[in-house]
Amino acid sequence: MAYDPLVLLDAYRRMRAIREFEERMRREVQAGTVPGFVHLYCGQEAVAVGMCMHLRDSDYIGSTHRGHGHCIAKGCDIGEMLLEIYCKQGGLCNGKGGSMHIADLRKGMLGANAIVGASPPIAVGAALSQKTLGTDGVAVSFIGDGASNQGTVAEALNMAAVLKLPMIFMYENNGYAEFTGAGYHLGGGQIAKRASGFGMPAEAVDGVDFFAVYDACARAVDRARRGEGPSAIEAIAMRWYGHFEGDMQLYRDPKEVDRLRANSDPLKKFEERATAEFGLQADELREIDEEITELIDDKVAIAIAAPKPPREALYTDVYGSY
Repeated sequence: MAYDPLVLLDAYRRMRAIREFEERMRREVQAGTVPGFVHLYCGQEAVAVGMCMHLRDSDYIGSTHRGHGHCIAKGCDIGEMLLEIYCKQGGLCNGKGGSMHIADLRKGMLGANAIVGASPPIAVGAALSQKTLGTDGVAVSFIGDGASNQGTVAEALNMAAVLKLPMIFMYENNGYAEFTGAGYHLGGGQIAKRASGFGMPAEAVDGVDFFAVYDACARAVDRARRGEGPSAIEAIAMRWYGHFEGDMQLYRDPKEVDRLRANSDPLKKFEERATAEFGLQADELREIDEEITELIDDKVAIAIAAPKPPREALYTDVYGSY
């Protein structure tokens, strides 16, 4: 498959932004500046970016509790994301959602969700709206390996297949359902095979390999836009950190993350191939690194200094009118 160098630079910029954002959030949580929990996406950057590179603002995604990477990949404003995570005025949800409920309907980001397995039925509803309105839009649900065991996911798979909806089920198999390894909790062992049982194309890919994810997502999105129905992708990419920041990870080999950093870094793998085969220059990527670091530094400082919502804001955004 041919890759436009400008597309690849955009992909690297999004992945680097996710990595820098999450590493900075980790440090800020440890410093005590961030209220509430955060669930970090490091090690999985190629999955969100490989998917969202194919989407428009008018396409929808449903996210998980581990949603920062999905937001950034879909084009949400990083400054407004940080204001939201810090529960400040001007945040994407006016400071009321925080990390686990962050959303931006302007970008088709239907929201992170603390309920495991909640996003597939939401995204199926969005896919049904696209089909009913006669658009060529699609909807994507990001689903963890733990959420793949939920009944809501099975119901969404069946409904999407029966109604032939423009829907992609993007499974992120990061090895652990909270504190339980996939080898124990995942009956049958292969999420993609489960999904194929509902009568849709399904494939498993190396979620650390941006190019493998990007190509699989291209096939699924093109199929959905042509009106040929749903697809499922299982992207296998181990998370680097705990279920939440502060998780002691006693269920995990202490050296596992060191091995992942050395051998399964999506950004390193991307750079190796992009510079060797597609003409990108290492200097270009270092410039992006510096740009992203400066951006995150500036936006974190602004978020920390920003005012909290006023007390009267408690009475707004409580009920919607339709």
